[in-house]
Amino acid sequence: MAERRLISTGSPFEKTAGYSRAVVVGEWCFVSGTTGYDYALMTMPEGVEDQTRNALATIERTLTEAGLAMSDVVRVRYIVSDWEFVDRVFAVLGEVFGDIRPAATMVIAGLIEPEMKIEIEATAYRPT
Repeated sequence: MAERRLISTGSPFEKTAGYSRAVVVGEWCFVSGTTGYDYALMTMPEGVEDQTRNALATIERTLTEAGLAMSDVVRVRYIVSDWEFVDRVFAVLGEVFGDIRPAATMVIAGLIEPEMKIEIEATAYRPT
């Protein structure tokens, strides 16, 4: 049976809500839904583009800690709080995933806090 390893960013939300930023099992890494917080400052930028970049940077740091890279991402789920943000988010996502092209789903839905405009979940796979 593959070892199960938990990865934390140290965010207070992880302990409060009872989750890990990511769980690594064997060759797989499952990254929890990640919003646009700047965890160093514990602030949320106003713009959806900056929130998207922050979320992707957090995911990238998490994957690096897990021994993977953004190029290992095989599946992403995007939750955007308003359909008017979609084109702006697509532009940022294309910068990161344009050549990787993971399987993806985007949903328009409310998020936990009103200032949150995007949440991104990722699954990565790297065969050993």
